Amino acid sequence: MSELFIQRPITTTLIMAGIVLFGLIGYQSLPVSDLPNVDYPTIQVSAELPGASPETMASSVATPLERQFSTIAGLNTVSSTSTLGNTQITLQFDLSRNIDAAAQDVQTAISASARQLPPGMPSQPTLKKVNPADQPIVYLMVSSPTLALSKVNEFADTSLAQRLSTISGVAQVLVTGEQKYAVRAQLDPSALASRGIGIDDVATALQRGNTNLPVGTLYGIHQNLTVQANGQLMDAESYRQLIIAIRLPSWMRFAIYCRRFANNYPRRSSLTFCTIDRNRFANQSTMCSSLCCWPLGWSCWSFFCFSAT
Repeated sequence: MSELFIQRPITTTLIMAGIVLFGLIGYQSLPVSDLPNVDYPTIQVSAELPGASPETMASSVATPLERQFSTIAGLNTVSSTSTLGNTQITLQFDLSRNIDAAAQDVQTAISASARQLPPGMPSQPTLKKVNPADQPIVYLMVSSPTLALSKVNEFADTSLAQRLSTISGVAQVLVTGEQKYAVRAQLDPSALASRGIGIDDVATALQRGNTNLPVGTLYGIHQNLTVQANGQLMDAESYRQLIIAIRLPSWMRFAIYCRRFANNYPRRSSLTFCTIDRNRFANQSTMCSSLCCWPLGWSCWSFFCFSAT
């Protein structure tokens, strides 16, 4: 074999040059990671039941789910944490188990346990292919010197987090430190009791006066017309004219029984954070480079990004 290369030095030189060239090209595309990939495939399942105690969440929600999860092949450990109105179940699989196939099995188990779950749950349990014990690799801070924190939170939740989730390697983007927009009213119990109006009547009036439902369609001979109703109340001042009850000869409006209206509680913080977690097979260095090069494009917002490594 060596005689062939000795007799043809030009061919030997070209082959060696090609090997070196392909080696240099391959070296540039090698992934760089601080630590070896020893992450166990982990899936987190979340379930909500508003108003339920931790004991109720553990017995009525966590137990039926865990019973179904125990039949999944390759499952090593199952741990759950139940709090007020919320249950978090963490499933850890073998290293040889494919995370996508495991997620399908978990989703099938969730569907099989649907009849055993309480009927008052607002939605079915959801799963995420992320290990809750892992630290986020990037923290993104969003702030604005002019807009309210609720507007900053709306932007981070509806626009920024969704666009960041499309980047390759991102498992989930959590928005923390937010302040949801809400109208808060402080009622006068004495005024309500003097006219025989209960808190349930006030809650019903608020739901009835602030609806966002389709009205219908008017069908004509030549055209169809869609009927729209502007039933959304967008600020605290609009709620003052709501009619709670009718007590002849007068109407009981909301403003009579309310001591104070406010669009939000006083701001506790002026910042909203987006924490970014990577999936199991994502390369941390490549992902951080992609996030740093990600086009922002919003000049009125302040962005600060740093890696948690």
